[in-house]
Formats: sequence, C-alpha cells, structure tokens
Amino acid sequence: MLAVVQRVSQAQVSVNKKIIAKISQGFLVFLGVIKEDADKDLDYLTKKITNLRIMSDDNNKMNLSLQDVNGQVLVISQFTLAANVSKGNRPSFINAADPQTGEKYYNLFIDKLKENNLNVSAGKFGAYMKVNLINDGPVTIIINSQEK
Repeated sequence: MLAVVQRVSQAQVSVNKKIIAKISQGFLVFLGVIKEDADKDLDYLTKKITNLRIMSDDNNKMNLSLQDVNGQVLVISQFTLAANVSKGNRPSFINAADPQTGEKYYNLFIDKLKENNLNVSAGKFGAYMKVNLINDGPVTIIINSQEK
C-alpha cells in the first residue's frame, strides 16, 4: 500500500462540483492499493499514520500526532500512485490492485482509522474528484508498506 500524507490546514474534495467532504487541521491521505497488498499492509499503514508525529508542538517542532492535536483525516483513493513510468512516457498501472480489491482496502483503511478514534472523512472511490488543499509547512510524507 502506498500513501502520500500531506499535513494540511484545510482540505476538501468535490465530485460533480459538490463538496462531499472537508477537513480543517490534519492529514490529507492519498491511498494507492497495490495488487500484492494484504491485511498486514493495511495494519502497518493504519498504525503508522495514526501515530505519525508530524504535527507541530508549541515550539513549532514536528512532535505531535493527529490524536495529540485532535486533527482530522481526509482519505482519497488514488490508484495512480501505483503508476510505473520506467519504460516510455505513458504510465502503466499494471501494479495497481483491481477495483474490487482497491475499494475493499480503501474502506477497511477508513474503518481502521476510525477505530483508532480519528475523525475521518473520505472521497468517493472510483469517482473523478477535485481535491483542494492548503499544505501546512509544506509537509508531505510518502509511506510504502512494502518498504518496512
């Protein structure tokens, strides 16, 4: 599983020009599911993001987790994270999970974050979405569950 985590002061996602979810301070997480992913990848990513200490403390040091600051999470499915551009100029998405598996793990990821007492909002799996954000820092972290 691949995740791009951006620390944001706000973010929102729209489908068909309607805002379907928005958050204030927290993480915007773009999630890509790879065809080899399993439950262990889901558990790793959930634990890592839940405990990731990239929120600023009183000294402006990245020292706090989402739970420490009562932050929010906006999760967006993004199969394009699985793109392979090593050959040619057109990306190959052969490494992406099939849509059924991708949606299953996307929903499980959201559920597991909620089980960890995080305030979670989400985009719509498989939809064409417009995502607006204000990156705070900027802080952007890439997490690959296969590179533990």
